[in-house]
Amino acid sequence: MSTYMAKTDAGGLPINFEQQWWVIDATDQVVGRLAATVATILRGKHKTQFTPHIDTGDFVIIINAEKVRFTGRKMEQKTYQSYSHYPGGQKIIPASEVMEKHPERILTSAIKRMVPRTPLGRKQMDKLKIYKGPQHPHQAQQPKEFKTT
Repeated sequence: MSTYMAKTDAGGLPINFEQQWWVIDATDQVVGRLAATVATILRGKHKTQFTPHIDTGDFVIIINAEKVRFTGRKMEQKTYQSYSHYPGGQKIIPASEVMEKHPERILTSAIKRMVPRTPLGRKQMDKLKIYKGPQHPHQAQQPKEFKTT
């Protein structure tokens, strides 16, 4: 059985490979389903050239992050936790409060949990751009609209 293996140059970048820019409108999208789609694009699993140990993914711009939705009662029940590693440094914040203050963090944390927890996964997360409103500063990259179902 023959399989495709992406070739890299001395710096570890894919040879003869173009990365595209995609714009995804998050209006009325379910958080988990949108995160799964975006993680697939960031990793490059939607391409025939996918190679697990090479960054073959595309850039993703998400607009209207404040208009995503949760299913069920997750808006009241789901919490986000952080810990500063100091005594009393644990913070538990409900999803409704995070949605009001920093809605882009909800998508970032959901997508971050779906990519590998390795240096390659962190590099792929750098290709994710999330914005609160309908505007973004990446017009020069000529992003294409990605249709989600």
